[in-house]
Amino acid sequence: MRLADRTSDPLPSDAAAATLVGRVWDPHVDGPCVVSIRGGRLIDISSAAPTMRDLCEADDPAAFARTGDGRDIGPLTDILANTPHESRDLTRPWLLAPIDLQAIKAAGVTFVVSMLERVIEEQARGDPSRAEAIRTEIRATIGDDFRGLRPGSEQAMALKALLIEKGMWSQYLEVGIGPDAEVFTKAQPMSAVGHLAEAGVHPRSSWSNPEPEVAVVVSSAGTIVGATLGNDVNLRDFEGRSALLLSKAKDNNASAAIGPFIRLFDAGFTLDDVRRGQLALTVEGDDGFRLEGASDIGQISRDPEDLVGQTIGPNHQYPDGFVLYLGTMFAPTDDRDRPGEGFTHKVGDVVTIESPRLGRLVNVVVESPDAEPWTFGTAALMRNLARRGLL
Repeated sequence: MRLADRTSDPLPSDAAAATLVGRVWDPHVDGPCVVSIRGGRLIDISSAAPTMRDLCEADDPAAFARTGDGRDIGPLTDILANTPHESRDLTRPWLLAPIDLQAIKAAGVTFVVSMLERVIEEQARGDPSRAEAIRTEIRATIGDDFRGLRPGSEQAMALKALLIEKGMWSQYLEVGIGPDAEVFTKAQPMSAVGHLAEAGVHPRSSWSNPEPEVAVVVSSAGTIVGATLGNDVNLRDFEGRSALLLSKAKDNNASAAIGPFIRLFDAGFTLDDVRRGQLALTVEGDDGFRLEGASDIGQISRDPEDLVGQTIGPNHQYPDGFVLYLGTMFAPTDDRDRPGEGFTHKVGDVVTIESPRLGRLVNVVVESPDAEPWTFGTAALMRNLARRGLL
C-alpha cells in the first residue's frame, strides 16, 4: 500500500496554538535540521539548536522553538509529499523522526489489558493458536478489572500472594502490579523512523502487532519537556517464547516509529493533557483487512512521572536525555486469517496512530531487511554538524 497517498496534514487539531518541533533531512546541507513549525512552514533553527537534544536541554524549550531565528526550509505540505521512500526526490527535503541523540526507552505492562496479554503470550509460549483458551482461563480465575489497583500497594501484594498460591504468577504480573516498573531499551539513539516511513517486522515472526503509545521527551535533568506519538512494534511470538528474547522482539531495523513531531509543553499543553490523552489506531491491509483500536492514557496504572522517575535518577543518568514510550492498553485479538489465531501483521499494512493533541503518525509495514537501511548514526551526525560549523 502506497504511503504517497497518506501525506495529508498530520498536525494536532489545535496546531495553530501548539509548539511543534521536528527534524528534516535537507539535501542542501547533506544532513538533518532541527525545525520549528510556524504557520504551516518549517523553520530550520539548527544554528541555535544543532540537535533536538540541544533544544530539549534549553531552559524553556517551547519559548526557544517559538522565537529562535531560523531559515525557512519550505511548506510542510511539500516536505510531507516528498517523505515516502517509494517516491522521494533526493534533491528536496523530507521528514525524519523528531529525535536524535536521546536514548529510546519503553515502559511495558503499564495497562491491565496489555498486562494480561503478556501473561497469555508467556503461557502460550509464542503459539497464537493457544492464546484464546489461555485468555479465557486466566480471566475466569482473576478477572480483568484491576482499576484502582496501585502497583506495589498492600492490595497488589495480596493479589500477588493469591496468584502464587494458584500457580498463576508471572514475570509480567510482577512488573504490572509489583513495585518496580518494566523499563527497557527499545532501540538505539538515531535509529527511530518517523511519519510516513516504513516500519520493520522481523521476517521470522508469525505473531506481531503495533503498539500505539504516547512517548514523553525527557531532558538530562529528568524534566518532561514534551510528548509525541510512537509505535512500539512488537513480536509477540518471540517475547512469548522467552522474556530473554525481548531485545529481538523489540529492537529490529525500523521497529521504533516516533512522530510526526514533538509537541513541547507550554501554557496550552502540559503533562495533564498527556494524562487525559486518547489514542486511536487503524491497521489497513492489502488483503482488505481492517483493524481498529484505542488506548486511553487515563487508564494507565503507573503515572508518567513515576515511570520517568524509575528511568532516570541517582542510579541511572542520561546526559542526552531520553524518549520514553509509556506503554499501551491495546492488544489486538481479532482473528485475521484463521479462527483462534488472532491478529498478526502482513507486509503492506498501513498503521495509523492518532490523537487530537499530538497529531497523526502513519507507517507502512515491511520486513526489517527491506526497510530503508539505517546508515546515518551518531558519528555521521557529529561529522556533518562539524562540516556545517554547528559544533
